[in-house]
This record gives sequence, structure tokens and C-alpha cells, in this order.
Amino acid sequence: MSAKKFGKDQRLYSSTIVDGVERAPSRSMLRAVGFSDADFKKPQIGIASTWSMVTPCNMHINRLADEAEKGVAVAGGKAVQFNTISISDGISMGTEGMKYSLVSREIIADSIEAVTACEGFDGVVAFGGCDKNMPGCLMALARLNRPSVFVYGGSIKPGSYCGKDIDIVSVFEAVGQHAKGEISSKVLTEIERCAIPGEGSCGGMYTANTMASAIEALGMALPNSSSRVAASKDKREESHAAGRAVMHLVEKNIKPSDILTRTAFLNAITVVMALGGSTNAVLHLLAMARAAKVRLKLADFTAIGKKVPVLADLKPSGKYVMNDLAQIGGVAPLMARLMREGLIDGNCMTVTGKTLKQNLALVKPYPKKQDIIRPMNRPIKKDGHLVILKGNLAPDGAVAKISGKEGLCFEGKAVVFNSEEQALKKILGGSVKAGHVVVIRYEGPQGGPGMREMLSPTSAIMGRGLGKEVALITDGRFSGGSHGFVIGHITPEAYVGGPLALVKNGDVISIDASRRSIEVKLSAAELARRSKAWKPPRPKHKTGVLAKYAKLVGPASEGAVTG
Repeated sequence: MSAKKFGKDQRLYSSTIVDGVERAPSRSMLRAVGFSDADFKKPQIGIASTWSMVTPCNMHINRLADEAEKGVAVAGGKAVQFNTISISDGISMGTEGMKYSLVSREIIADSIEAVTACEGFDGVVAFGGCDKNMPGCLMALARLNRPSVFVYGGSIKPGSYCGKDIDIVSVFEAVGQHAKGEISSKVLTEIERCAIPGEGSCGGMYTANTMASAIEALGMALPNSSSRVAASKDKREESHAAGRAVMHLVEKNIKPSDILTRTAFLNAITVVMALGGSTNAVLHLLAMARAAKVRLKLADFTAIGKKVPVLADLKPSGKYVMNDLAQIGGVAPLMARLMREGLIDGNCMTVTGKTLKQNLALVKPYPKKQDIIRPMNRPIKKDGHLVILKGNLAPDGAVAKISGKEGLCFEGKAVVFNSEEQALKKILGGSVKAGHVVVIRYEGPQGGPGMREMLSPTSAIMGRGLGKEVALITDGRFSGGSHGFVIGHITPEAYVGGPLALVKNGDVISIDASRRSIEVKLSAAELARRSKAWKPPRPKHKTGVLAKYAKLVGPASEGAVTG
């Protein structure tokens, strides 16, 4: 059987690197890394791997990348693997290290763009595991606009303690239970030891699984990519299929700009709402849309939230994890249901070279005897859980995660902290009481810098049994594992003189999710007086990547992007 021949249309970028007498030095270098004479006539596909031993989310991705390389070869291309970074939110949570988390999204995007553009790859298969990998990869693929497929590393299997499924959030909440005296140090250690059984991303509908589902809905991943378990034969086969799929996209010249349309982004928001996904989806989808040059605003989340119910009973607010959803068919049957209801548009192009409607045509519905995904007439919540709030405390918007279990309204007295560490110490120490609104400020994109996730404080509140009696608001953000009455992404942030900077202990704060409002009960005149007296804090970092990020980053209401 003769080798498949490709023209310059399929080698649009690599031909400039390896064709012609003058490119002999380039070919010489490539021969050293395994290129043969025949390889110089093949499309070159970059395999962007986020493998590392930094975190269980990514510890297996090298094996998946190997499968994608084999898939490219089978389809007649030449794959070149390269790596980019990953950091672990779960490990760094509650420390200064967490400031680098959102920054890593930008580094990942920049590095994939740099390597792909420099080396002249004709297409890309990008792998992500931990939270920021997904949006970072997609931002790069959108900027490059070369035939591309994204592959999610997959979800972890749950741990088990005393016959009960547990995960990383169980450990964070156990810290709060320990502080309250409900569990012993020995029990805490036992939970710690068995919560994470192996490779894969955190198991609930936290940020990694939320973004993987959103990317599948966007059409940039193969069908059911988001719900396959990391340690599975299905995930390995999917990775191989992704290598073949990118070659098909190269042949047909189907690019991210053909897939990442405004309609596709609205589909993604719809799926996130139905799944009860992470607040980080707001931040990341805004950033991804900007990279794709697609108009997307906070108002789009409000409009979709008014008509899309929460159907998935998934952690952190629900009972189940992604592994359970995988057992009944994954995300695809949910998307098929939403399409039948007219809530998503099936005419969008996807990385299969087919439309979303065509991909979903043969998807089987969920089994009748399951309660993970509710029917449309019996939702967990009749409208969306991601609620955009505005008011004198957040003129440019804030993001609330309202599952319905916390209630829709909260009013209480502010207890103000200028850092996450200050707040956590007081929460664990018992200073935060029922009726308080915990205010954590100077943790925004510029002020942090890096917009840390507040999983430690929210988990401590839940662990101390105050989930329904205490609200927490911040210009930082939340882990997908956070639950309770929490509002983040308050914009403008405190560091730039936003109203959050003006709040004092004892001020009454009112939050009303039904009215989509967040207010501090102060007159405009009093806020103006405090604003005049306010002085900006000194920058926390004057050199290095955090200082650079603080200078370049935009507001959370626009995705907190640096370019």
C-alpha cells in the first residue's frame, strides 16, 4: 500500500520549515529527533502535552499523548510531541502558590502558541488535565487557528472511606470538621490517605470537568471526551482517535474559527448550566471567546440562566461524581436532550468534521432507572445556578453560584479581611458566626495578583456547619469544589478602588439572587466619602511573572486575560 500524498495546502506551515535547498539545516536538526525523508512530505502535527508529576490530574497524559502520536501516524502525518506546564490548584490551595494558578492559564496559552507557530505545525492535538489546562489550550488553539483537537485527560475515580465515596473536597471539608472538633486527627489522616486513588482530575462537577464538558459542547473535543475516566481503555482509544481526527481536519481545512462561533459558545454555557458547573466557567469562557474573537458578555450567562434548568445531581452540591455519569452514558445524552428541547443549536461544526446534530444522532438516552441527570420536568433547580449579580458593591458584575439549597437571599454584617489567610484563620478559630458576610478582598486579578480560589475558606465554613448561615464574597474566585452562599469575581476589584475596598466591619450587605443584586447598605454620599479617603495598597510583587501579570491583566468581567 503506497503512502498517502499531501499537497502544500495540507502542509501550509511545515512546508516553509522543511521544503527547499535552503531549509537543509532545519531538516538536519529534525533528522536528529527522528524524521525520515518521507516525514518531510507529511503534515506535521504538534502534540501539546501537559504531562508532569506535579499533580495526579496530569500524571498519565504522556501515555495518552503517545496514543495520539500513533493515531496521527496511522492517518499519514508526522507527530511531534512537546510539553507545557501544569500547576496543581488542589496542592497550592490556601497558600501564596495559588496566585500562580490563573497565571498558568496564560503561560500555557502563550507556550503552545509559541511552539506551534515557531515550529510550523500544520495542526495540533492539545491535552489538558488540571483546571487551567483546558482554557489555556483552547485560547492557544483559537489564536493559532490551525486544525486542532482538544483531549481531556479524564476524571479521577472516587476514593472510598467507610464505604462512602470521597474526593479532594472531602479532605478540605474534613479540615473544618476537625477544627470544630467533630472528627479526630486520626480520622482526618485516614480521609487524607484514601481520597485520591490515582490519576485523573478532581471527580465532581468542579472546574476541570466543567471546562471539559464546555469544550465538548463547543465542538472542539470528540463526542463524550469530557466524561471518560482517566484510567480507562476508552480514554486511550479516544486519544488515538484524536490523532486521526486532526489529520481529517487538516485534509478538509477545518479550523477552530469554523467551530468556535458565538452559537457554539452559547451551547457551551447551556451545558454548563444544566450540569451545575463551576463559576470558573464564566471567567474561562469569556477568555476563550476573546481569543476566538467572539463577542461574549456576562449578560449572555444571565439570559441563558433564565431558561436553562440545573439537571445534574453532581458534586459539590449534589451526590454524584463524573465517574457515575460516565457509567450511564456521559455528557452526550444530556446534550441530545437539550438539543431536542431547543436549548442548544445542533448546526454547529465540530472536530469530527460533522455537525453537533450529526454527532448526537445515534446517542442513546440515559437508562430509565438513574437519578444523576433529572428529567426536564423535575429539575434540581428550574433555572441556572450561575447568577450574575450587580449593585453598588459590584457595578461591573459578580458571579454567584446558587444551587438553591442555600436559599436565594442573604443579609448580614460584614467581617472584612484583606487576604485569604486572614479569613481562614478566623473561620477556623470560630470568630465567624451565623449572620456574618465574610468579605475577602485584595485577591482580584491585579490585587492578588492572580485571583486565588477560596476553597479553603468555603470548605472551612461548610466543615463548621455554617453553610446556610454565612455568606462569603470576594474579588477573588472559587474552586469548582466550593459550595454554600458564595459570590466571587466582584468587579471592579478592591485593588483598583472598587466599592469592595470601602466596606468596613459591621456594614450591612444584602444579596438577592432573585433580583440579581448585591448591595452594601450605604448611601452614595458615604461611599463617595470613603472613596476619597481610600489609598491604594502597594503592589505585592515588583518583579517576576506575578508582577508582569498584574500590569497586563484585565478585569474578571472580561475574562481576566493579559492580551
